[in-house]
Amino acid sequence: MFDFVKWILLVHVVTTWYMIGLIWFVQVVHYPLLAAVGREQFTDYERRHVASTTWVVGPPMLLELFSAVFLLWVRPASIELWLVWVGLIALLLIWASTFFLQVPCHEKLSRSFDESAHRQLVRTNWLRTIAWSIRGLVVILMQNA
Repeated sequence: MFDFVKWILLVHVVTTWYMIGLIWFVQVVHYPLLAAVGREQFTDYERRHVASTTWVVGPPMLLELFSAVFLLWVRPASIELWLVWVGLIALLLIWASTFFLQVPCHEKLSRSFDESAHRQLVRTNWLRTIAWSIRGLVVILMQNA
């Protein structure tokens, strides 16, 4: 028999761990290498990066957010409410960081390579990397509850 709540939890776990793998790759490999693109090609590269990345991160981030909010209402009794809230707060921090810290850096970099904006992008992205890693621990605890 189909268990909708288990399916929502599975979507939540899978999207969170997908994003964890992606954010660690971006943090350790991709963002640091932006400095090596070359100034002449950088603007085109950055614009293409932003456009392509939207399709890779948008759907899983939205599924992760919707499933996190949905778990507030359909939380299995075995999952402590505080776990759902910790995960959701970390997710809201990730979204806030994305829109208020990383997006402005990408907007500046889309106009031209700027060492300060690049350093700020790499430095502030640690917030998302750590928050998603915490979420990974939270969803493991949820899955095993």
